[in-house]
Amino acid sequence: MGFFSFFKKDKEKNKKYKMGLHKTREGALKNIREILKENTKINDDLFDALEEVFIGADIGVNTVIDFIDSLKEEVYHKKITDINILEEMLIDKMFELYTNNEIVNANLKIKKDGISVILFVGVNGVGKTTSIAKVAYKLKKEGHKVLLAAGDTFRAGAIEQLKEWSKRIGVDIVTKEAGSDPSAVMYEACDKAIKEGYDILLCDTAGRLQNKVNLMSELGKMKRVLENKIPGSPTETLLVIDATTGQNGMIQAKGFKDVTDVTGIILTKLDGTSKGGIVLAIRHEIGIPIKFIGLGEGLEDLEVFDIEQYLYGLFADFFEEK
Repeated sequence: MGFFSFFKKDKEKNKKYKMGLHKTREGALKNIREILKENTKINDDLFDALEEVFIGADIGVNTVIDFIDSLKEEVYHKKITDINILEEMLIDKMFELYTNNEIVNANLKIKKDGISVILFVGVNGVGKTTSIAKVAYKLKKEGHKVLLAAGDTFRAGAIEQLKEWSKRIGVDIVTKEAGSDPSAVMYEACDKAIKEGYDILLCDTAGRLQNKVNLMSELGKMKRVLENKIPGSPTETLLVIDATTGQNGMIQAKGFKDVTDVTGIILTKLDGTSKGGIVLAIRHEIGIPIKFIGLGEGLEDLEVFDIEQYLYGLFADFFEEK
């Protein structure tokens, strides 16, 4: 991969990731440098120590075991004894773990013609409504005509919050009173999007996972309305997860994947946790790509996910010492 030479030429590009991931880099992963400096030999004890650190970074036990086993196999097969080479291999292997030898596209699927419909799902409190607003802001800046649909009708606060965001960023919104049928909101929003020539429709949904049967039924009904009004919809279904919840976020991801076709993940508050390794666990164990990560509170702080910049953010100290 040549990550070390790559980033030496591209330092300006990764400042935001470096700052956003400093808690993980200086927290759970801080011991990696010490472990590699203290060990002069590459052996099973060293791999055990690295395994413990990576589990502490919330990469996930299963993911870490697969990762370390793969790393160990290559090191022993190639008879590598140089710790400096092991450092580079650690990062290369993480890249391979995320990509799985595939081209992983983090960009949203946006139709060249017609209306792109993006459905947002996730439990309450993860930053779903704010994420919708940030995505809307980004798409509007790119020149798209964006419409919001306040489909979380079970929580009056969600409707009002999205209305306030719509005013702030200057996009239109379709709402109904609290307690209304979410599918009725979708129907009206599709009508408005078609009649008034919108490019993109962003749809909020209720943040509940307590009853999978009801959630599946509710999401299924909304999808049928969207598909009927705008064939091929939704174009994307994005699951919003709070990175600070760690492995609980993994449980949410698995739960939503069971009930709907999640095409991508928005990982919020990544700058607020010392366990940013959850990115790798989600991708490895669930197979869903990360589309956006939250690296701050501002409208500009929702970043399109970039695996190379993410790895730089985790291991900036490694790169900058080279």
